[in-house]
Amino acid sequence: MNYIKGKLRNIIYQNKESGYLVAVFRVKETNDTKMYEYVNKTVTITGIFLEINLEETYILYGSPLKHERFGFQYKVDSYKKEELTTLDALKEFFASSLVKGCGKLTASKIVDALGIDAIKKIKEDETVLLNITGLNETKAKTIRDSLISYTDADDTLIKLKEMGFSINEATKIYKKYQEKTKYIIEANLYTICEILDFNKVDNIYIKNHSETDEVRLKACIMESMRRLSQSIGDTYYYKEEILDTLKKEFNLYLDEDTFDEMIYQLEETTEVITSKDLYYLREFYEAEENITENLYHLNLDNPTPFYDFEVNLKEIEKVLNVTYNEDQKNAIKKALENKITIISGGPGTGKTTIINAIVKLYARIHNFTNMESLANIALLAPTGRASKKMSMSTGLPAMTIHRYLKWNKETNSFGINEFHKSSENLIIVDEMSMIDINLFDALLKGIKSSVKLILVGDVFQLPSVGPGLILNDLIASDLFTFCPLEKIYRQSPNSYIPYLALEIKNKDLSEDFTMKKDDYNFLTTESINIKEMIKKICLMSKKKGLNENDIQILAPMYKGENGIDNLNILLQDIFNPQTPQKKEITINDIIYRENDKVLQLQNNPDCNVFNGDIGFISKINNNNKTIIIDFEGNKVEYKKEDMKEIKHAYAITIHKSQGSEFPHVILPITSNYYKMLYNKLIYTGVSRAKKSLIIIGEPKSFMMAVNNDYASTRKSTLKDKLMYKFLNIKP
Repeated sequence: MNYIKGKLRNIIYQNKESGYLVAVFRVKETNDTKMYEYVNKTVTITGIFLEINLEETYILYGSPLKHERFGFQYKVDSYKKEELTTLDALKEFFASSLVKGCGKLTASKIVDALGIDAIKKIKEDETVLLNITGLNETKAKTIRDSLISYTDADDTLIKLKEMGFSINEATKIYKKYQEKTKYIIEANLYTICEILDFNKVDNIYIKNHSETDEVRLKACIMESMRRLSQSIGDTYYYKEEILDTLKKEFNLYLDEDTFDEMIYQLEETTEVITSKDLYYLREFYEAEENITENLYHLNLDNPTPFYDFEVNLKEIEKVLNVTYNEDQKNAIKKALENKITIISGGPGTGKTTIINAIVKLYARIHNFTNMESLANIALLAPTGRASKKMSMSTGLPAMTIHRYLKWNKETNSFGINEFHKSSENLIIVDEMSMIDINLFDALLKGIKSSVKLILVGDVFQLPSVGPGLILNDLIASDLFTFCPLEKIYRQSPNSYIPYLALEIKNKDLSEDFTMKKDDYNFLTTESINIKEMIKKICLMSKKKGLNENDIQILAPMYKGENGIDNLNILLQDIFNPQTPQKKEITINDIIYRENDKVLQLQNNPDCNVFNGDIGFISKINNNNKTIIIDFEGNKVEYKKEDMKEIKHAYAITIHKSQGSEFPHVILPITSNYYKMLYNKLIYTGVSRAKKSLIIIGEPKSFMMAVNNDYASTRKSTLKDKLMYKFLNIKP
């Protein structure tokens, strides 16, 4: 391997979290012909370093490169400290500032007495220093502790690299666990799965241990349960499911006795909980228990009648210029009278206008000023776009649940919790169907028991990405005030979108579902023509003055000829074609261009951007590889490596569209999507359209999707736990 050897002269930039370093390095020796001219000269180096010290001699393995802005640099792939191979070098080390409590005289005495293996001998036996003249116990301890502290990180880094981790991964591991890293490596390497991919850790574990080692068996059982939850959304599992997943995912064929023994051990450490024939990961079992307990205490108070409701509502109707029907009036009144209220309805049933009335009536009842309303009312949603929609309709700020609970991305914990609760007295949560069991558990922990909680959603939409079936379970328990909304408000005499959604919900498509309406068109075509038809529609729409802000293509999956990845390439050329004025950057073979429409894939509360937010690339800096993305006025800088959090958004998945509305939606439907064509998915896609909906594809595939109940099989015991707690009815 090519290397350069020498010392650091000074540090230009250092990121303590990632370990990334830019520094000036004086080259003393090299075996790389390209670096011969730099011997006894300085070069700029870049790379990931765990700890760095200007007094050390380092051997750096890597290669020279020419940076377009910063010029000649040496990119470091891995490194090690030069071993101390002479007694003089060892004495110099002991006398340096790296070893506390040891001057030149003491350093000479130690090395003369203990020889070239002095460091190893001191670390292994603390008493060897007591034989050195002039060293007492206190001073000996200071020297030894200093040596252990100094060498621990390097020893651990070397061990991790020997096991098969890259320098970047090893650095990430040590920065997370510090001195505990050695213990974790020995006790249970799978602890590292908190920060690294399970398959990566598992492959390294197999290289260093037996495939049927008990530590691995238990880790794979738990990972199988997690993957079942991720793919299906269950909060518990059956033995057969876990055994089957172990075979498919990890090639592990366990007999029942071995499986039962591993489960028994996992129960002993409370990582797994069993109840009858059901198997839970602790986090999901406890989440169901916590939700049950918190809802019980939240719902203890009796309803408070609202005697002047009609009079007050008429005033609100005048202000808002709306007239509420009986179902809507009932929902508003019940929400203001009860501690917990659930309001559910499909598109066009007036959920947003109901939220608006509740907020304004609540403020009116309590004579709140605007500032008092802000202090007493919280409007929440699971996504940034859904919270913005609430804010626009009410005139009050709304936010994501993660932001409200002060989520810390690094520690995956919430600042608002059972020990530090929020202060608001009325909390309205929209898009409840998107909320999984862990997020609902966190929300209930963070709110006080005196709060009035209103849960709004569409029970028929796609369930949450994470495990659980919260909205369905709460309604099915029949324990809370439930206000269903059925009446649909026409936008025009010939409007159809909300009625189509209702027909899909009831699996009762009208015979003329392919007929053109004011807000709807079904364009029948074969799969091979879908891309060309989308292209024609978008070009025609552009001529009419519509742009990528107005039009959203929704598709069920990423891959395939008509998948989102291919559609985005086509649509980028239509809506944001290449010009000399627009800068571009290529990341993993994907071209990103200034003015591109993009989608955020992960929550990032520090930058106030959340999963599902859509923005536009406002600036690309090819010199330092940074991209500025504008999320409706919130400009966020991304480094090249951060762009894994971003995808083009001309076409997005129906899952990612939840909580959003778009003026004009184009929905391709083809048998190519057969794995993803099911009722709730199509219903959710259709209900995203606000002004117009165009479905392109095969009527036969559309009818098949409407009649496919694929998504209705999630397993949860929340409803049973609620009924047992509230009514003492055992499941």
